[in-house]
Amino acid sequence: MQDAQVRPAAGPIWALAVSQTIVWAAVYYMFPATLLQVQAETGWSKAAITLAFTLALGISALASPAAGRLIDRGRGVAVLAGGAAAGGALVAALGAALGAGAPYWLFIALWLALGLVMAGALYIPCFSLVTRARGAGARRAITLITLVAGFAGTLSFPAAHLLAEAFGLPGALVALGAAALAVGFPLALWGARRLEGERRARPAPSGAPDARPTQGRWWLGAPAFWLLSGGFACLALTHGVLINHLLPILAERGVPSELAVLAAASVGPMQVAGRVLMLAVERRASSRTITLACFAALIGAPAALLAAGGGPIWLALAVALLGAGAGVVSIMKPTTQRDILGEADFGAVSGAMAVPFLAAFAAAPFVGSLVWEAGGYDLALALLVGVSSLGAAAFWAAGPSRAAGR
Repeated sequence: MQDAQVRPAAGPIWALAVSQTIVWAAVYYMFPATLLQVQAETGWSKAAITLAFTLALGISALASPAAGRLIDRGRGVAVLAGGAAAGGALVAALGAALGAGAPYWLFIALWLALGLVMAGALYIPCFSLVTRARGAGARRAITLITLVAGFAGTLSFPAAHLLAEAFGLPGALVALGAAALAVGFPLALWGARRLEGERRARPAPSGAPDARPTQGRWWLGAPAFWLLSGGFACLALTHGVLINHLLPILAERGVPSELAVLAAASVGPMQVAGRVLMLAVERRASSRTITLACFAALIGAPAALLAAGGGPIWLALAVALLGAGAGVVSIMKPTTQRDILGEADFGAVSGAMAVPFLAAFAAAPFVGSLVWEAGGYDLALALLVGVSSLGAAAFWAAGPSRAAGR
């Protein structure tokens, strides 16, 4: 029994890792993976298409606090598994609608529904569930999930490309949705149930004020909450613009389409490589140092893309920095939240921090399109260097790990 407590079961974490990989690939990454195909088949403008994704992520941001509160109340199974099932069904419905020549308003409506689903299906609710169950041991579990799910983009970009060539865009989306339903949903259901069981069996930490339930939204009065939220939102905007516009950015720079798809598919492995590097240095580097390195990587990625037309070395550097920075920050965001703001009301605080974070993601595809129309991708990339630098300053100002004052 003692050994079981020291080494919690790995099965639920592996189940969530595979589930998150499938759900991210089918529900999130399928948008940038099919952006050019949707534009070609529908004739809609790039701004009109990315507006749908922007609105979806906006809805996700607004719904995230409610999802976090449900997880705090023990409804994590319904939130995470229900999100996986609904996400798969809606992606399949989106494919069927496009195949039938759906009007633009229906495209928007389906993406709004997908935005609601994302609030309960992706990393933020998953990590809240894991942190509630594993407490201080959550970082290792979160790292494992992200190591596996880092391949979601690697799976989605070539899969969407090959499926669309074989069955057309509608068939590709139906296939991706079916994968989320057949694989992502049952694994999320089983893994979440096991973790909720762990949470109920976990002894209440005596004398640990950070774990006690609190009254009111105390975090709104903590300056560190706003600094962390703003800093990570800057990274979300940079990552969102780069990942959603990567193929058009490379096309504008004259990168051959096959090399561009390879570069986009390589972002996932670079996320995994960054996380492996983090594991190698985590005992010698503080969480604060590792997180600052993430900001540095997402300053360097758009800077390298500015020079990507100069040769494949710049493109490889940009992909490595983008993948590694975004990959590691997905681990460090919940870790630094727990370190600085504590464990109390973790789901609710995580959901509140997700509002500006996902709002930045929501704005990213559309803002990227607008800046491109105004001055091309050179202007967009230069602005992203400044945005990530501002985020690094905000994170630095949040201060070192400390208990949050209430």
